[in-house]
Amino acid sequence: MKLTILGYYGGYPDHGVGTSAYLVESGDYRLLMDCGSGALLALEAVCDPRSLDAVLLTHYHHDHAADLGVLQYYYQLHSGAKKVLPLPVYGHTKDPLNFAALTFGDFTRGVGYTADATLTLGPLTLTFLETQHPVPAFAVRIEEAGTGRVLVNTSDTRAFPELAGFAKGADLLMADTNFLAEHPAPMWHLTSTQAGQLAKDAGAAALLLTHLPQESDLAQLQREAQAAAGSVLVTLASTEKVINI
Repeated sequence: MKLTILGYYGGYPDHGVGTSAYLVESGDYRLLMDCGSGALLALEAVCDPRSLDAVLLTHYHHDHAADLGVLQYYYQLHSGAKKVLPLPVYGHTKDPLNFAALTFGDFTRGVGYTADATLTLGPLTLTFLETQHPVPAFAVRIEEAGTGRVLVNTSDTRAFPELAGFAKGADLLMADTNFLAEHPAPMWHLTSTQAGQLAKDAGAAALLLTHLPQESDLAQLQREAQAAAGSVLVTLASTEKVINI
């Protein structure tokens, strides 16, 4: 299983880098996980968007879904064969209006999931945990058939006890790390130390800090997370990063 980071900021793009968007590949299967601002251009630099098998949205905030509309136009207007048509776009069903927008003519088709759902997408098995965020949002656990390798994405969330169990034994834990350690309440994202502690409690093999802040010292963010994570290797998301899990 391979993870390619297409965008990693929370909120808004900055200095040519987009918001949350990640390409997950297993063999020739391609899943776009979140589709934030700048995702389509970043995806075009990595592969033909027409080669996608599916899109998964963890929630409908714009920094995770802004480029879905232009991806839908791409599938409508770009000539040439698409690998899958209509392209399935998986989204939770707790927001009927946004879920309805996942279907666009004959080009994309919304497919719903809930907290208790198990999805089999090619060689990948996905399960979900609803997080604690101002809107319904879901962490996702992805297990690769054959290898048993596990990728967990917290999506957007504040810290709560069930996260560690959901992420237990992950080979790679992607944590929404939008704040330095001393960020004041209220918090709807993890701090650096909370992300590090989560990785340690979950027994994760590695921690990737993502959904990063634009105006904080990222080296400090990483140091704080590493101090809390102990022996778990902590790295920062970057658009040059491709991770073989």
